[in-house]
Amino acid sequence: MLGRLSWSAIPFNEPLPLLSGAAVGIVILAVLVIVTVKGWWPYLWREWLTSVDHKHIGVMYVMLGLVMLLRGFSDAIMMRTQQAVAVGDAQGYLPPSHYDQIFSAHGSIMIFFVAMPLVIGLMNFVVPLQLGVRDVAFPVLNSISFWLTAAGALLINVSLVIGNFARTGWMGYPPLSELAFSPDVGVDYYLWSLQISGIGTLLTGVNFVTTILKLRAPGMTYFRMPVFCWTALASNLLIVAAFPVLTATFLMLLLDRYLGMHFFTNGGGGNQMMYVNLFWAWGHPEVYILILPAFGVFSEVVATFSGKALFSYRSMVWATLGICVLSFMVWLHHFFTMGAGADVNAFFGIMSSIIAVPTGVKVFNWLFTMFHGRIVFRTPMMFAVGFIITFVIGGLTGVLLAVPPADFVLHNSTFLVAHFHNVIIGGVVFGALAGINYWFPKAFGFTLDERLGHASFWCWLIGFYLAFMPLYVLGLMGMTRRLEHVPDPGWQPLLLVAEGGAVVILCGIACQIAQLYVSIRGRDQRRDLTGDPWNGRTLEWSTSSPPPAYNFAVLPRVETVDAFWHMKQTHQSTAKSGYEAIEMPRNSPAGFIIAFFAVIMGFSLIWQIWWLAILGFLAAAIVVLIAAWSTDREHEISAAEVARMERAG
Repeated sequence: MLGRLSWSAIPFNEPLPLLSGAAVGIVILAVLVIVTVKGWWPYLWREWLTSVDHKHIGVMYVMLGLVMLLRGFSDAIMMRTQQAVAVGDAQGYLPPSHYDQIFSAHGSIMIFFVAMPLVIGLMNFVVPLQLGVRDVAFPVLNSISFWLTAAGALLINVSLVIGNFARTGWMGYPPLSELAFSPDVGVDYYLWSLQISGIGTLLTGVNFVTTILKLRAPGMTYFRMPVFCWTALASNLLIVAAFPVLTATFLMLLLDRYLGMHFFTNGGGGNQMMYVNLFWAWGHPEVYILILPAFGVFSEVVATFSGKALFSYRSMVWATLGICVLSFMVWLHHFFTMGAGADVNAFFGIMSSIIAVPTGVKVFNWLFTMFHGRIVFRTPMMFAVGFIITFVIGGLTGVLLAVPPADFVLHNSTFLVAHFHNVIIGGVVFGALAGINYWFPKAFGFTLDERLGHASFWCWLIGFYLAFMPLYVLGLMGMTRRLEHVPDPGWQPLLLVAEGGAVVILCGIACQIAQLYVSIRGRDQRRDLTGDPWNGRTLEWSTSSPPPAYNFAVLPRVETVDAFWHMKQTHQSTAKSGYEAIEMPRNSPAGFIIAFFAVIMGFSLIWQIWWLAILGFLAAAIVVLIAAWSTDREHEISAAEVARMERAG
């Protein structure tokens, strides 16, 4: 009846997962009680849970990413503490099995449920506003995409207390991830949570490619789009091209595990290296799926806070498209040591070095934008400057790893861990935090506290260098990654420094939580009444803060790059008269309901409760069909109501 599920699935003999699960459960219960007591359910259902407004969906993506950041960082600091104390004869406080689950969950969560929601959330909120349109191409599909991502995140967290998570690392390489070596449900949690969220991400890619290519304000040609829209287009083109590869790869591994097939079992006629090739054929474009939107954020931030147009706009666009193409030609540098031969390694080494060229173009463009600019060091600009320095270091170590002989020495060492975090934290995380601080007043109508924002930046920057620079040195000294126990006591001093860096980053996260609390508490004194607190250049700053549901009462006419800046310089008024009725999409509960059944289906497939999995799939399919065949999808905001809202705004 319940497949493999029994009371033994709950780890009663392991206090850490139980305590973690209990803490999370208490927090969730407290939130539910507060919402119920305050009577907020109708508001939440109407304005958030069933909303198809791209701005609300963007905010929910960012909130999901920030919540999962807390979970992913807790795994990180547990790993860092274990390595700092489990040296020589000491065994530390984490059993090997639990440690393996933690580092697998850390990687999976940080890539799929922190970095992806943060960049997709910023794209959701900003892109339609910058394009001068009222919503994305497929609003209901946008809601479904978010809720499928949230469903995958929920499944990963369920593995804390029911069963266990994968012990394979976040890449799930065979043969370790095959049934013979991982017979429990850990790999199944990994595969199904990422399959469900991956479908949501693929739908997002289709939605945004369509939106950017087909929905733009009158007069906005491709080369009048803001750079953030270009980077969003490139990122979503990569999503559409790369995520089906990951979905197919995971499906083959699932067939190996569930039906005894042999796609990746060498003894059965398969090839385990095919998994590695397919995974990284998705995996390296994924790096650029994450970093390109961050590049777009920094382009907007640097131009705004330098008081200048972005230097060489067209070269920035062509560099973005160059990265988009080249990102599919470098994946094999992740496994130079597989024995493919000198010719193959040389080709991928050269391509991995070439892709640094368009990235270098971007860095010089940002520097030339700041040159002779009137720079204002607000929190977003601080993250931008910190990014440029940190990302260049990470990029240079990447070029080093693109040289096959060097990679043979450094492969599988902590040098590689340091490089990867150098570009992801210094690039993606700094970009997301810059974007959150930059667009927060547009989303909520009040600014964030600058003192705490600066404090969080310095903690993140200093903490990063303390946490990861020692890993470069340890990698050169021969320390391999994924160690639960460190055999050489001579490595401990540097590991303790790295542990201190993780604590400093924790202080940065605490500063951000305090920043939100202080800013919300004093929001009446921090109101943005102009809609343009930074003297911005692009169309999102021409609307009120927060923007109305329809974004623009009258769609703006675009005549040049930096359309809003041009309007301000030529004294064109953004106020309009003679409003017309506006058709807007209705709220839809389809995304929330589909995600509910997706969680049931995923959980049932993990535990092989076949009858419930079939019911969950059928229920989700029925909701999809009902939503697809619905004809009552829009409602009209009358011209009088538009005029009233514009006067109030």
